[in-house]
Amino acid sequence: MQETILILDFGSQYTQLIARRVRELNVYCEIHPFNKIPTINNDIKGVILSGSPFSVRDEDAPIPDLENIRGKMPLLGVCYGAQYLAQFDGGEVLPSEIREYGRANLGYIHPDCVLMKGVSENSQVWMSHGDTILKLPSNFEKTTSTSDVEVAGYKIKEEETYGIQFHPEVYHTTEGAKLLSNFVVDICGCSQSWTPDSFIETTVSSLKKQLGNDKVVLGLSGGVDSSVAAILLHKAIGKNLHCIFVDNGLLRKNEFDDVLHSYQDLGLNVTGVDAADHFLNALESVEEPEAKRKAIGNTFIEVFDREAHRIEDVKWLAQGTIYPDVIESVSVKGPSATIKSHHNVGGLPDFMKLKVVEPLNTLFKDEVRRIGRALGMPPLILNRHPFPGPGLGIRIIGAVSRERVRILQEVDHIFISGLKKYNLYDEVWQALAVLLPVQSVGVMGDERTYENVVALRAVGSTDGMTADWSQLPYSFLAKVSNEIINRVKGVNRVVYDISSKPPATIEWE
Repeated sequence: MQETILILDFGSQYTQLIARRVRELNVYCEIHPFNKIPTINNDIKGVILSGSPFSVRDEDAPIPDLENIRGKMPLLGVCYGAQYLAQFDGGEVLPSEIREYGRANLGYIHPDCVLMKGVSENSQVWMSHGDTILKLPSNFEKTTSTSDVEVAGYKIKEEETYGIQFHPEVYHTTEGAKLLSNFVVDICGCSQSWTPDSFIETTVSSLKKQLGNDKVVLGLSGGVDSSVAAILLHKAIGKNLHCIFVDNGLLRKNEFDDVLHSYQDLGLNVTGVDAADHFLNALESVEEPEAKRKAIGNTFIEVFDREAHRIEDVKWLAQGTIYPDVIESVSVKGPSATIKSHHNVGGLPDFMKLKVVEPLNTLFKDEVRRIGRALGMPPLILNRHPFPGPGLGIRIIGAVSRERVRILQEVDHIFISGLKKYNLYDEVWQALAVLLPVQSVGVMGDERTYENVVALRAVGSTDGMTADWSQLPYSFLAKVSNEIINRVKGVNRVVYDISSKPPATIEWE
């Protein structure tokens, strides 16, 4: 039995943050679109309704079917979720006279409200809504207020149903973790038993049952996700796991040999495949980002399928898909805008005829690392920054050639080595170098040059969903820039990217 908190998503930018905060309490939770509610069973201990960019007054406002939830288990409405419950029962929700965005402080707190237990008066909360609840239905009881919002929270009498008009999941709500703990642990009664060790035990047991004596093939990338997936599968099925590590010619300098050795030290059955020429030929004259991703993806499938056929009777393909990949590939309401394609989501070509197993598809990135630590994986792999499946191919803006790959590998090597040398590598979530399709005038010695510009980028993040640029020391950036220009033939200018996500993405393509 897996105790679960169900989160119904109405399209809020904060929905994943709710899930992360619940999981930090060692309680498992899942996000589902409001219009695709799973079967309600005894494993589901409570439900949280997320916020939304919609207004409950909109003609096409999201309306969930709560018939099997409301009054039958604990329910917490956050922002839109709270307004929906109040409106549905006959309350009044209208546009706020003052749009309520940003910090506020709680004034009144009902002394007997379990949800608000231990939350301080004057505690700071984060508001983010254009509507407000002006009038509660008669069976609702106010639980908290702010100076501008009379009904900042409520409880429905005779039900374990609560609503709040602020966001407990964001950092700016200083006692939000306490409120969520009150709901998840005290009201829903969750045991907080979802730990890395329990995940490993249940996942390995489940994989043994699912896979039996079947053979499984896994494409390793050198990254955390595929590596942790490989170790879990290896614990479950041992020698029946066949790993393939493809050199697509777009890896970091020396990475193919370094990572291959580290995998062999872990006892994995790994085949290394040098397919660099195949990939670079496929990329010739391809410049558009999505076209590059598709060319790389198609070539990988080609190479991988060829190598997989060398293993007899393979039944399964294992992938290191993680939870954000799954969530982002499901639209809450109508078609979502594609920012960039996920190489792990979307199925396989018909000709591969393999069933898919994804042991990490319920985990966020930082949770994958926690599992890896519990498995005793080496820091070289565990602490490695995220690296895109298409590799340097999407860090070379414009055409990809062997010479441009060489230039970027050298630049990247100096940057990453420098971060490690000056103990900055673990201080940032992800660092990368980008080769721009731009030449600039420079002077070297007494000669005029006209060579390439490279951009360095380092960001801080928890899960890659949002990120802020890292304020690396100027002295470090000066040393690295100087070393790149002096040592990498073909580069005469280095710039540093100071854009955050959003509005930019972490990668440039």
